[in-house]
Amino acid sequence: MTALHQQLGMTDEEYESVKEILDREPEPAELAMYSVMWSEHCSYKSSRAHLGRFPTEAPWVVVGPGENAGVVDLGDGWLAAIRIESHNHPSYVEPYEGAATGVGGMLRDIFTMGARPIALWDPIRFGPLEDPKNAYLFDGVVKGIAGYGNAVGVPTVGGELEFDDCYSHNPLVNVMCLGIMRSDQLQLGSPGQVGDIGILLGSSTGRDGIGGASILASASFEPGSEEKRPSVQVGDPFEEKKLIEACLELYEKDLVTGVQDLGAAGLSCATSEPPSRAGVGMDVDLDAVHLREQGMTAAEILMSESQERMLAFVQPTNVDKVVEIASRWEIESSVIGTVTPGSLLRVFHKGEQVVEIPAASLTEDAPKLLRDIAQPTWQGALWDANPVAGSRPTIDETLIALLDDPALGDPSPVYEQYDHMLFLNTLVGPGNDGSLLRIKGTTKALAGTVDGNGRRCYLEPRRGSERLVYEAALNVAATGARPLAVVDNLNFGNPEQPEVMWQFTESIEGISVACEALGIPVVGGNVSFYNEGGGTNIFPTPVVGMLGLADPVPHHPPRLDRAGEDMEVWVLGDLDTVDLAGSAVQRVAWHELSGRPKAADADLAKRLTEAAATLAHMVPVLHDVGRGGLAVALAEIAIRSGVGVNVSEARWDHLFGEAPHRLIAVSPSGGPIETIAAGLDINARHIGTMTGDRIDIGGSDT
Repeated sequence: MTALHQQLGMTDEEYESVKEILDREPEPAELAMYSVMWSEHCSYKSSRAHLGRFPTEAPWVVVGPGENAGVVDLGDGWLAAIRIESHNHPSYVEPYEGAATGVGGMLRDIFTMGARPIALWDPIRFGPLEDPKNAYLFDGVVKGIAGYGNAVGVPTVGGELEFDDCYSHNPLVNVMCLGIMRSDQLQLGSPGQVGDIGILLGSSTGRDGIGGASILASASFEPGSEEKRPSVQVGDPFEEKKLIEACLELYEKDLVTGVQDLGAAGLSCATSEPPSRAGVGMDVDLDAVHLREQGMTAAEILMSESQERMLAFVQPTNVDKVVEIASRWEIESSVIGTVTPGSLLRVFHKGEQVVEIPAASLTEDAPKLLRDIAQPTWQGALWDANPVAGSRPTIDETLIALLDDPALGDPSPVYEQYDHMLFLNTLVGPGNDGSLLRIKGTTKALAGTVDGNGRRCYLEPRRGSERLVYEAALNVAATGARPLAVVDNLNFGNPEQPEVMWQFTESIEGISVACEALGIPVVGGNVSFYNEGGGTNIFPTPVVGMLGLADPVPHHPPRLDRAGEDMEVWVLGDLDTVDLAGSAVQRVAWHELSGRPKAADADLAKRLTEAAATLAHMVPVLHDVGRGGLAVALAEIAIRSGVGVNVSEARWDHLFGEAPHRLIAVSPSGGPIETIAAGLDINARHIGTMTGDRIDIGGSDT
């Protein structure tokens, strides 16, 4: 018979460590807490040893990695909170609820910090839509994001969409959330002082979600995992909306000393992390927890990941005020615990003590694995291969094929399901390089983007990841913002395989090098391992979320739909490098993946980002050359603006290659473009004109 710890996903070695910590056999409820808190998803046991490589400090960083969200100073008493997370495995099991609760969890991470959530981004990836299962997952995830975000009242203003075979058995559903607050509204995950009271706010606790994120995302994931459907959380966006407003009122009235979201690991996390940070203990009464199901065991209550729940720490004199505010917002509240001296977490159920463990042991004593790292033996052969061998289609044929691809074509059928104009702060919305949101009553606006490229990172994880940071920086600069901070979502395969750990550590190095070059800190992130299925791992897919600050805001921020008749088309940056390795055209026209992507040029990346942020105040259109290359970027501008384009560039490799550091600028006059480019020692070339109603590139006529 399988031992209890093995049923809970713990190894024999981990079980022995628990016995050593407690100097006895653990009780079932204690074992349940260790199993979720020591899971890969919660403890980062395979990645923790490597994450310290990231640069995390800057004068404007208020809260770095380790809290519910990163927080940066925007000046004039304003702060921004930003966070990115994954809900990959739950979204495969139950796409609507998996995606919806991913959104809900991101929102709670933000308002836990004291900030009001103002925007969401959704970088998502699936297998080819010809497969009915992939189409079902795609449809459910998009509807889940829309259903939750729209109902709770937070706009989804951007994202990313990709399709590839490697995601067929394991879609990637990442969500980034941004919030703003005044500096005196900042909240931390602190338990306050000895004697303070823990009050559970929000939805009742049920069996939905037991082990949902912590267990589903912490082991190999294969077809047939639909049997884990009961482990996926069920969300209620209307309950979340009430919880947001109630918590923000509690913060405004200074009624809490700390607050913790109940996400992965539920009460196990919320009752252990805050006390362990402060070096105190806590007594918890599970009989006081408001439940939605009868007969729940102590282990089930502690492991449950039911949604829309927060644990607030309150001084005894403020308990009645907190309960009254919760009642007025029609959310349930229960006094479930007390902060105690010492370091022990004690849990009581049905009048008996079922847990007595050092609170810090659930976090500080979690396993820290130094897994084997080895470069794949096939990597060199991929690098040596010709990325586009054989005959090439014409420019017309190639461009039409790329624009017909669901990952490159018109994304509006997806983003039009999202309400991106909630609050009426969105200045640049979905479909552009970056999104831009004003902060009302100020001269400031915040820009955001999410960028990933699994194909390029599969071929060369360090170069691919480094280039993601530069691409994200250029995307926010194209809105008029200066890059400020990064959060990253690191989606990888099975960490028990040395090749996956090599991809992982190489990607960390690439992101770190680029952030150091740009002077941008990493203020938070997420690691998602065991993304695999059908016997193969997904491509290594780090996603970089970039926050930028525009102050002052451009009067008319650049957008892809602002090109007009007779405007000049310019290209700035690296005009001569050709890079087809891992490109969209290689995938669409050759169905191959080979070659070695070109290395980034950190100095050029910095100068081009500076040029974009400056030109955003002068020209109507700026567009990074990314997936699909120059030809697709030009077509996107023409289609969005409703005006044709005539461009002389006829070199196939230059039109469809994806070399880094290229920016399109469209303006009635090239004067400011030439001046800014020359001042920053950047190459600039006038390549054509916006005119007519046709896309004419290099003599083609599409």
